Amino acid sequence: MSGMRFPAWLVVLVATFAICSAVAAQTAADRVGSITSALRTGQFDKALQLLQPELQRSPKNPQLWTFRGIAFSGKGDKQEALNAFRHALENSPDYLPALEGAAQIEYENGGADAAALLQRILHLHPNDPTSHAMLAVLAYRRGDCAGAVPHFEQSGSLAESQPGALQEFGDCLVRLKETEKAILVFRRALAQSNSDAGLRCQLASVQLMAQHSKDAIATLQPLLQENGTDPNVLDLAASAYEADGNTPKAVRLLREAIVADPHNVNLYLDFADISLDHQSFLVGVDMINAGLSAEPKAAALYVARGVLYVQLAQYDKAEADFEKADELDPRQSLGSAAEGLAAVQKNDPERALATVRAKLVKKPNDPILLYLQADILTQRGSDPGSLEFREAMEAAKKAIALRPSLAAAHDVLAKLYLQAGQNEAAIVQCRKALSSDPKDQTALYHLIQALRKSGRTKDIPELLKRLADLRIESTKEEAEHNRYKLVEDKNPVHGETTP
Repeated sequence: MSGMRFPAWLVVLVATFAICSAVAAQTAADRVGSITSALRTGQFDKALQLLQPELQRSPKNPQLWTFRGIAFSGKGDKQEALNAFRHALENSPDYLPALEGAAQIEYENGGADAAALLQRILHLHPNDPTSHAMLAVLAYRRGDCAGAVPHFEQSGSLAESQPGALQEFGDCLVRLKETEKAILVFRRALAQSNSDAGLRCQLASVQLMAQHSKDAIATLQPLLQENGTDPNVLDLAASAYEADGNTPKAVRLLREAIVADPHNVNLYLDFADISLDHQSFLVGVDMINAGLSAEPKAAALYVARGVLYVQLAQYDKAEADFEKADELDPRQSLGSAAEGLAAVQKNDPERALATVRAKLVKKPNDPILLYLQADILTQRGSDPGSLEFREAMEAAKKAIALRPSLAAAHDVLAKLYLQAGQNEAAIVQCRKALSSDPKDQTALYHLIQALRKSGRTKDIPELLKRLADLRIESTKEEAEHNRYKLVEDKNPVHGETTP
């Protein structure tokens, strides 16, 4: 949204100064008139030459400094223009033309002072739509949707005239769970850009969130007719048809999507979800098997198949799949704590560890930092008995001592005990984690492992059922977010069998 501008501000300012100059002494009016004429005709170098002696005569005149800012802005020298506007504001802090000029440049450059300048403009003119629109976009960029929405609402027709601003407005409403309002905003945006496939998918996904499945189907129809092989569109449409009760249509579209993009793991997971909902567990297993043929290292597919095996009471197979998923992706396969750190660890674990250790020097008794240190060291796969392994265990124990309710630290310590062959100690830590967070899938999985290794297998089938139920629950919660995120982050490139 860098195109958001104060309306014809250069022309307006020049005209304003031309009027003001008429009341000055005749000789001064002639000089200012020459400057405004040069600015109006785009002769910016001439304007700067004419300004130099005037600024020497009146070095604190905010009008003249603003003229200089306009001239440099016209030449494309934003830094010199900003310096000039700042000089004007030093002499007259509430001088509106200089405020608008400086705010425009700071906004376009992503400057830190943009918001403060815009707030000063609103203090002078509370209903200025351009300032509201710019502040809305700045708040959106910071991820502050609660702050952005009121400004979007007060920007009026300015935001309405720019589909990009409307999309950001709608996105914020979704994040604030105001889906009905978001639908209205996305509809207005789509009316201005009817051919935007990504925008159409966004609208459909929000309609699905609001349980308006028929509306979502109608929204997607043009895309299905124009490009019926786009897997993202097919997947979204399948979700809409399933929500509308047309499972055969949903299955057909999902199959078409899988044929179009056989390496897309999410498509197989969506098929498994439908199979679970309709208790067609074997059909789901067959489709996951096909997915594993294409993507044999996809931990999420092993988890999904494990959940299906639980429903079939094939507990040994389920446990084997969960174990394989944990082996392939120990941080994310069964829902792990500190998800925000996962990406950092995956990309640069050495740097993550160094950062945590540096912070621990200043805050040696911070339970979160201690837990993170233990977690990162554990993910490095240190052998039991090694220095790093002992360091991880001590950090986890200290974190728990400082904060006994920190379930994630219990999870890490349980895993370390499992690796050390201390199964009973691992069981204790798992149960403590579950007492703090009954939905802790990692603790539940480690408890199953510890019980199996201890030979106490009686409770494992029931625990596997509980794990499968939690996984199904979390998958459904994630599906809505992920569906919207898919169309938010990238535009789509984008015989009937009931499972």
